[in-house]
Order: sequence, then structure tokens, then C-alpha cells
Amino acid sequence: MDLLEAFDRALRSFDGRVRAVPDDRWTAGTPCAEWSVRDVVNHVTAEHLWAPWLLRGATLAEVGDRFDGDVLGPDPVGAWARAAAVSSPALHRRGALSGTVHTSGGPTPGQEYAWQMTLDLAVHGWDVARGAGVETGLDPELAAELHERFAGLIPAWQDAGVFAPAVDVPRDAPAADRLIALTGRRP
Repeated sequence: MDLLEAFDRALRSFDGRVRAVPDDRWTAGTPCAEWSVRDVVNHVTAEHLWAPWLLRGATLAEVGDRFDGDVLGPDPVGAWARAAAVSSPALHRRGALSGTVHTSGGPTPGQEYAWQMTLDLAVHGWDVARGAGVETGLDPELAAELHERFAGLIPAWQDAGVFAPAVDVPRDAPAADRLIALTGRRP
């Protein structure tokens, strides 16, 4: 699957889930330990506010703390929509993914950064859906692509504390279940 197609699918899915969060579920827990639905959406929204800066070559120091803390304010859906409205064009900009992006993990190729954002959208979209009590299904093709692409990388991230240890699922489980389980979540 093409990177931009994968990103767009994951973005649309995450967006739909954010828009589906019932008013009384923003403080509900999620499979993401110690994070509420609002916390997860805040995390992803902040990432998408960072994206245009990083894709233009800004360093972490240049971005500074402008996207720390609560970036959702009183309108979480609107804040998310505004962040997506700047991150998507930034990723789609000609040449945006051919450079190096400064991340907390060090210099990262632009395409790798965009795949990581795509993974975050898919997995955290599932977290939001689970916490909000809405449909949790993942796009099967996207899930298969992400599982194949990240299966060899996630164990190192687990060692670094980014993900919990993988959960066992049958080998013939759907790709979405295998992806979610790989990130330490119980499908």
C-alpha cells in the first residue's frame, strides 16, 4: 500500500472516531494505560500540530513547547480537525517525505516518520473507539500493511517502553487483531 494512501485511510478513520465520541465518554479510560479518550486525542492532535514544522525541517528546539499540555481546549473535535487540516497537506506537499525529520528518537527519514504517524493514527484510533464505546474495527488492508511493516520494529519499542509487551493471538487471527496485539493491547 502506498504511504500516502495508508496515511489518508488512517486519518479518515481516526477522524471518524473522534467525531463519534459521545459527550459523556471523553473522560473514559482507554486501552492506553492511564490515558482517557481525551488524553489519547490530545496526544494525536499535538503530533499533528508538530508535523508541519518537522516536515519543513524544524528542530525540536525550534518548535519548543508550543504544543505541550492541553491542545484541545473546550472543543476537542474542532481542535483535532484543525490539526488534521495542517498535517495532511504538510505530508502531501511535494518533497515533504524525502528529507529528514528531527524527532525525539533522533534524525528520522521523512517516510519513516509518516509511517509512524500512520501507525499512531490506526492504533490510537482503535484506543479512542474502545474507550468511547464506538465501532473499533480497523481497515483490514491498512492493518495488514502496518503489521507487516512494523512487526520487526515494535519489539524494540516495547523494550524502550513505548508499547506494552505483545499479547498472544492465534496465527490466523485477522490482521487488525494481530496489529493491536503486537502493540500490547487485547483485541
